[in-house]
Amino acid sequence: MQEIVRAEAEGPHVTRVILNRPDKLNAFSLEMFDRLPQVAAELAGQPDLRAAVLEGAGESFCAGLDIAVFPEFARRLEALKEEMLNPPGGAAANKFQAPVTCWQDLPVPVIAAVTGVCFGAGMQLALAADFRIAAPDARFSIMEAKWGLIPDMGITRSLPKLLRADQAKELIMTARIVGAEEALALGLITRIAEDPKAAALDLAAELAARSPDATRRAKQLVDQAWTMPEREALALEAELQAQIIGGANQMEAVMANMEKRPPKFR
Repeated sequence: MQEIVRAEAEGPHVTRVILNRPDKLNAFSLEMFDRLPQVAAELAGQPDLRAAVLEGAGESFCAGLDIAVFPEFARRLEALKEEMLNPPGGAAANKFQAPVTCWQDLPVPVIAAVTGVCFGAGMQLALAADFRIAAPDARFSIMEAKWGLIPDMGITRSLPKLLRADQAKELIMTARIVGAEEALALGLITRIAEDPKAAALDLAAELAARSPDATRRAKQLVDQAWTMPEREALALEAELQAQIIGGANQMEAVMANMEKRPPKFR
């Protein structure tokens, strides 16, 4: 039986997380809603992890929600609404948001390598990554309006940091498909690469070579401070720097630069 989400170590500090339903363009199944947060939790427990790459097996990143799930949702509609409105254990994210928000909560950088289609649930998953590297022919859509719905898998945590309100409304309300060049111009993706999976691994390796203390706090700084009031943002900046400065990894970064050698971080 194939793993529906595969985690593969790429060296000592980088892990590839692969959506593994290539015959369905990696569309979300019910099992994937459970498995993605489990994988993220497993990675969060690995002290040596410094970066993760999200990708889809085969030619596409993710085509969205598998329409085979719709009858199951319709059959238990009231229970479904209950799960939406009552996250487990007092968590902020409900069952359907957790497969996306878990990557924002992962303390290390997450890079999405986008090939083929990136629609609906797949789009929201890619938006949860810290970086999105896309193939020139990749296509993107916040597609829920096609089904008479709104995006509800944590997009309120990601899209406001990337788009103006009018741009977000247009993409959400029309469900139109955007090519890679337009996605780059809008700010939905970080950059375009002929081989996004290789480019994502290269970026992951580059990040893994930096001090893990600084990289983790840089992610925390941007994720939190970008939407904070000024006084709180400046206080967070100072607090995070105070946690790093003078520490073993920061001193190793200084010494390695001075001695012109690769650093050896803990």
